[in-house]
Amino acid sequence: MTTVPKKLPIVLALGIVQTLAFGSTLYLPAILAEPMANDIGVTPGWAFGAFSLALVVAALLGPAVGARIDRFGGRNVMTVSSLVLAAGLALLGLADGIVGICLAWLIIGIGMATGLYESAFASLTVIFKSDARGPITGITLIAGFASTICWPISAWFEIEYGWRITCFFWAAMHIVLALPLNRFFIPSGGKSPQTDIAQKLHAEGRPVETVTTNYFTMPMVLLAFVFAASWFTATAMAAHLPRLLQISGLGTADAIIAASLVGPAQVIGRLFEFGFLQRMHPLISARLAAITHPIGSMLFLIFAGPAGMIFTSLHGMGNGILTIAKGTLPLAIFGPTGYGKRQGFLMAPSRFAQAAAPFVFGVLIDGYGMQALLLTTLLGILTLLALMVLKVSASAKETD
Repeated sequence: MTTVPKKLPIVLALGIVQTLAFGSTLYLPAILAEPMANDIGVTPGWAFGAFSLALVVAALLGPAVGARIDRFGGRNVMTVSSLVLAAGLALLGLADGIVGICLAWLIIGIGMATGLYESAFASLTVIFKSDARGPITGITLIAGFASTICWPISAWFEIEYGWRITCFFWAAMHIVLALPLNRFFIPSGGKSPQTDIAQKLHAEGRPVETVTTNYFTMPMVLLAFVFAASWFTATAMAAHLPRLLQISGLGTADAIIAASLVGPAQVIGRLFEFGFLQRMHPLISARLAAITHPIGSMLFLIFAGPAGMIFTSLHGMGNGILTIAKGTLPLAIFGPTGYGKRQGFLMAPSRFAQAAAPFVFGVLIDGYGMQALLLTTLLGILTLLALMVLKVSASAKETD
């Protein structure tokens, strides 16, 4: 009989790793894109474009990475991600032109494909199978502080030592902190749900080839849209939130403070999910979360700067719950079999949406200022509608 590892040490380790991983990748351009661009003599749009390359790489590699975790567990994959992210960030700090920056972000993209939430969620599902909802929520509770912790650290290092030293600092953190946590706290090996089913069929004398998973169904399409729309909004906010708040009339310091509220608000939302909504289907919490950004953005558009903290708090709460939903909804609807590969397919459109978000939303801010929020408001409403339809589709079409 296989002993299930204790949850708390794994959750704490992966939560710290994810905080570092997000702070040094997705949240980095919001602080470093402008000084980086100014230093090498290009516009900030080029810096964000280079960052988008990383998201495209992550999208393309996602299904293969997930399938490997399904088969072998996440320990080796997550360990390699620490090395790759460290190498990419070090190269970013050494880059002396746009070509070097693009190359660095391409390498960082490999690290993102192997080291962000999708890999962590798949690793937990291999370990805990259908009981992974609690651990998934746990690591997102910790990593919800990524922007709150890492934005001020990145900003301080950039002001005091420059953007290159900031990149070197985060590269070092992946070696001295993330690498040992991934290596020593994630259990090695482990049987995937597919392996369990295959062994059962073999014992019953039935062909193992019958263990198949359909990755292209209407519930999958709806979930892929939900995740893509929410990741577009989350990435747009991560890249441009301080600037958006400054456009509304807030000073630089006040804008950073208001933007940093996203982290605590995400944790509050996740605590709400972990406590009050834990006994309910993840669809319920996802629907509640989908409407928070539209409500907050409308208040922000009406009242501008004075509503900045309300907007960032509502956005953070919704984004925090939706981040959990990205891990728990596929598990609740489709079960643990093929979870990692399924996550790779589900998140591929999200990565492309993320890749487009910094540029598209930046262009909209340049042209329309705060009115750019109308796009993310619409996406939030469409996300809610998709989640309402998903209940019928999933329950009627899918089984574990």
